[in-house]
Amino acid sequence: MLTTERILLRQWQPADREPFAALNADRDVMRYFENTRSRAESDATADRLEAHINDHGFGFWAAELLEGGDFIGFIGIENTPPNLPCSPAVEIGWRLDKRFWGKGLAPEGARACLLFAFSKLGLDEVVSFTAEGNAPSMRVMEKIGMKRDAAGDFEHPALPEGHPMRPHVFYRIGQVDSILC
Repeated sequence: MLTTERILLRQWQPADREPFAALNADRDVMRYFENTRSRAESDATADRLEAHINDHGFGFWAAELLEGGDFIGFIGIENTPPNLPCSPAVEIGWRLDKRFWGKGLAPEGARACLLFAFSKLGLDEVVSFTAEGNAPSMRVMEKIGMKRDAAGDFEHPALPEGHPMRPHVFYRIGQVDSILC
């Protein structure tokens, strides 16, 4: 578990499934993904995220507000899938319910994750990537000190040729570059 001024990042719980499914079914939240997710797909994702945390001691943690306990989505770090050009690496990422956008919660949680990655895990670098048009996520990456590495931009192999979300931009931050360490 990680705690910030306003957020608790923790292991997934059964009560997270319903709000996570609603978040994944929201077209606004998922607009930079290939599609929204069904309840079964959302539950499978939560299972995978929970297993990664159990197996590695870190992952895309469930995020809740300290005040009131509202589930807001996930924020965390996770090993990249092996089929990506940047692998092996540890990726930082987030997905928040739109009710919580624009409040600085993603950068707040992400900074805690970077501190954990560099100080507790001893990582030298953390990466992130997103669909080329996802300016909101790119702003979060830049707010936490990440820099775009255009040489690392790639076509996401899980998406078909010509898919509008296939082009991805690549960001990175090294421990020595981090303002947290």
